[in-house]
Amino acid sequence: MPWLELSLTIRAAEQPRVEAALEDLGALSITLQDADAETPDEEAIFEPGVGELPLWNQIVLNALFEADVDRRGLTAAIADDLPFIEPAQIAWRDVGDQDWTRVWMDDYKPMPFGRRLWVYPSNIEPPVDGDIVVVRLDPGLAFGTGTHPTTAMCLEWLDGQQLAGKSVLDFGCGSGILAIAALKLGAARAVGIDNDPQAIVSSGDNAERNGVEADLAVYLPGEAPVELADVLVANILAGPLGELAPTFAAAVKPGAPFALSGILFGQHEELLTRYAEWFDNLEIRQLEDWVRISGLRKR
Repeated sequence: MPWLELSLTIRAAEQPRVEAALEDLGALSITLQDADAETPDEEAIFEPGVGELPLWNQIVLNALFEADVDRRGLTAAIADDLPFIEPAQIAWRDVGDQDWTRVWMDDYKPMPFGRRLWVYPSNIEPPVDGDIVVVRLDPGLAFGTGTHPTTAMCLEWLDGQQLAGKSVLDFGCGSGILAIAALKLGAARAVGIDNDPQAIVSSGDNAERNGVEADLAVYLPGEAPVELADVLVANILAGPLGELAPTFAAAVKPGAPFALSGILFGQHEELLTRYAEWFDNLEIRQLEDWVRISGLRKR
């Protein structure tokens, strides 16, 4: 069945009113994207807190309607309900019916990280006799499939660690990809922590898909039992990373390796100073505009 897509370029402050009006006019779905995507002004938004909806300053709002909807009538209704919307802000597009899940999956290919770690989508089989470690993960609601530089650098770092028999703490676990990768690389157990209940569900589902659900426990902040970890990885944002430095120091054993990401280049210098109080051998790795900090807990 074909569809009709309406696109509006609006300001963030206008989003609630515009979305409510379009839903009243019969929109079947509404999606939001950065109006400056793929430009130098593109703004990354990662892992909002529970109940938060951070938005870009300029938004492209796409609303899907049934194909036989009265386009002229909709345009007139928008003019009445949303008088601040100019005609130049409105664009219509006919959208053919597709298997959208399949289209999405077809664009998601196996990705290598480090020497032997690979992330494979469920629609592609890895080589039977390949000397690789495979994490099965499809794009989903929670963040983290390996495609973003911050996740990629953390996966690369995990691939280079000696994880056999160790416990791993993954703070801001999202999809669970880092904790699951650590387990597939030989860690004995992993704890994931995230403030988003959807991430808790997603991590559990992905762990089950990878056969490591018995070794991964996922908690909301403050609910995890107190146990010092052998390894720490945290892929969140620079602000929270700075605030959590003493918490991380208290959560790992002396000499424990750690890696942090979600850090834009330029933000790392303050974090290096902050973490030097508790951690040694601090190093940075940059990929595109993003930085990973790694080191060891002081003994």
